[in-house]
Amino acid sequence: MTGTTEKPDSPDRELQDPNTLRELVYNIPEGIYIATPSGAMVDANPALLDLLGFETLQELQQQTMAELCVDRDRWQEEHEYLDREGVVRDFELDVRRSDGTVRTVLDTCYLVRDPETDAQRLYGIMIDITQRKEVERQLRKLLVRDPLTGCYNRRYLNDLEAQFDPNGAALGAIVVDVDHFKRYNDEYGHAAGDAVLVRLARFLTRHARAEDAVIRIGGDEFLVVLLGDSVEATREIARRFSQRASKSAPVPISLGWAVRDPGEPVEQTVRRADHGLIRVRLEERGPLQRRSKSGEQPDPS
Repeated sequence: MTGTTEKPDSPDRELQDPNTLRELVYNIPEGIYIATPSGAMVDANPALLDLLGFETLQELQQQTMAELCVDRDRWQEEHEYLDREGVVRDFELDVRRSDGTVRTVLDTCYLVRDPETDAQRLYGIMIDITQRKEVERQLRKLLVRDPLTGCYNRRYLNDLEAQFDPNGAALGAIVVDVDHFKRYNDEYGHAAGDAVLVRLARFLTRHARAEDAVIRIGGDEFLVVLLGDSVEATREIARRFSQRASKSAPVPISLGWAVRDPGEPVEQTVRRADHGLIRVRLEERGPLQRRSKSGEQPDPS
């Protein structure tokens, strides 16, 4: 006696079912879309509608992808690459939702040509990475902040050095140091010393301009970076710090300043400002009382 046994559908056969693929695209949490090369939306799954803040496909089709992008030049850059390569993977874009809020996405898309009609379509997937980018920003903020005082740290100065145009705008540097800080620490203890540094950081931040950066560069030494300031402006700001310190600084301080020469590394400018401070210390190392001294570098001219 012979018989036949019917085999169950194989996974490959199930994946070839267009209804299964349609259901997958409909339910997947990432945004899936089909668009024309000009950015007009042809079709999209519910996840993409939710990502972009639209209730229906018809509402989404009222705008092109170029119009949804915050930076249209960025969208143009993506599509120029797509024209050359036929595919773009994980291209970061900022898109504006229908409610005006901005989301950051990774866009991957392929240029597909219909062999019968010769029409081109973009098949793409968008992944929302807004939350991840915010976490990255927060981590980055922690990396460039001094945990004790909340000021920027030396890592921020290194980043500034990397970004600064060697032949660009001027930069003023004011180095501030606590007088007799070691003696203060020895007499009152390190906890009291830390409290002094926090209060000094607040003093510097309060009297710095909004566009200036206050950096703790080590121990009791702080740096105020003045972006775009000339010799005259930096001298005046240093004098103002000195005058205010004599009245309201939490501890006696000394300071030195310098202005970046064309092509000079930022670190070298800071060293010259520090040398001005050292010169003041060598000239007169006063007793532990409320005072401030200002060490000025000679004009480059």
